[in-house]
Amino acid sequence: MSHRKILKGKLVLIVDDEKDILDLLTDLLGICRIDTASSFEQAKELLESNEYDIAILDIMGVKGYELLKIANEHNIPALMLTAHALTKEDLKKSAEEGASYYVPKDKINKIDTFVADVLEAKEKDKNPWVRWFERLGSFFDKKFSGTNWREQGKEFWVQKLRSRDV
Repeated sequence: MSHRKILKGKLVLIVDDEKDILDLLTDLLGICRIDTASSFEQAKELLESNEYDIAILDIMGVKGYELLKIANEHNIPALMLTAHALTKEDLKKSAEEGASYYVPKDKINKIDTFVADVLEAKEKDKNPWVRWFERLGSFFDKKFSGTNWREQGKEFWVQKLRSRDV
């Protein structure tokens, strides 16, 4: 299924404290219906009063993990987007706390692909982390080089990839 077909008309919440990031993501996901929020309070209100197909949550500056909890309570899949919380600990925490994807802002130009991955996985009742590893695993291998991040968290990641409950 094409990304355009998956994304067309989907209601997306984008949360980031940087206006230029909100503007860029709005442009990149122009085929979707977009709501934006630049603060935790704004985002919380929107998550609690709308039925989004997906939320894109910055981690730093807007209390992304608290917003992730709210998104989960409302069965809204969340894609975590970050520049500053780009650590193996935050990657694992995002997965543990129910995020569907974890994207570095370095890869923001491919956001349509990542959002489509999450939406397609939800539609087909599949695990989006499988596609995440295919698309971004090598990026994180380079980013976390020398840390042996896959081996250190092997048990967690094997379980996460086998799980359908994401």
